[in-house]
Amino acid sequence: GTKILFTDEWGGGGRARCRAFDPLDWGADAIYDIVDGKLEYRSHFKMPAPQREFENCVAHNGSIVPVPGRDIFVQAWYQGGISVIDFTESSSPVEIAYFDRGPIDAEELVTGGFWSTYWYGNHIYGTEIIRGLDVLTLEASEHITANEIAAAGLADYDGVLNPQQQLPVTWPDHPVVALALLDQLTRNGSADTATVEAASDAMEAARESFDAGESNRRSARTIEGLAAELASSDDGKPAAEVMRAVAAKLREPQITSNGAD
Repeated sequence: GTKILFTDEWGGGGRARCRAFDPLDWGADAIYDIVDGKLEYRSHFKMPAPQREFENCVAHNGSIVPVPGRDIFVQAWYQGGISVIDFTESSSPVEIAYFDRGPIDAEELVTGGFWSTYWYGNHIYGTEIIRGLDVLTLEASEHITANEIAAAGLADYDGVLNPQQQLPVTWPDHPVVALALLDQLTRNGSADTATVEAASDAMEAARESFDAGESNRRSARTIEGLAAELASSDDGKPAAEVMRAVAAKLREPQITSNGAD
């Protein structure tokens, strides 16, 4: 790996630690990059919405949301709710989605809230101490696209997913994975706009071929040319690599692939 995210359960989870005057680097996530085998501190993240004195709140259990090309973490905050955090840029993590039930009691502190929140099978499962289980799905927004969400659903943990272990993840050579990476190039403005748009159109067409299980050598040639253009920059290389693999599959007599909704 290239980075580590630590969570700090300041106060043991039973106290209100997300009030407006509480330190932002206590009871928060600490993010470090791994540089030459050593940890280098980059930033802290704490949920941005201040909580009241009768809401126990502190960082607790979470897990990675496996969007290719990004580092995204879903985090439980007890009565602070759930945050989905993008820490791709280690020095500037940002909340891209949230869910909050509000306080259990409006007049006194009752220990409760989300003990843990885990991503599994493109759903987020939040275990609420008093109010039960919430099953959530991410919605596309300016922070995350439908392609990125769909690509997360194709993540492969080699048949075993234990959120507490953060096992390595891979993604299949599928057009949706390439589309997710192309969406990131569009968001970041880090590649030629016309090339990215043409590549996205080609991947949408490839997705139709994949869904039908049909080869398409003409489409494969087009994709290979666009991949070569994208690979001329470091930012474009991840998308280009997946596109080349998709093109290779389009040359096969019959395509067998994991589908994406």
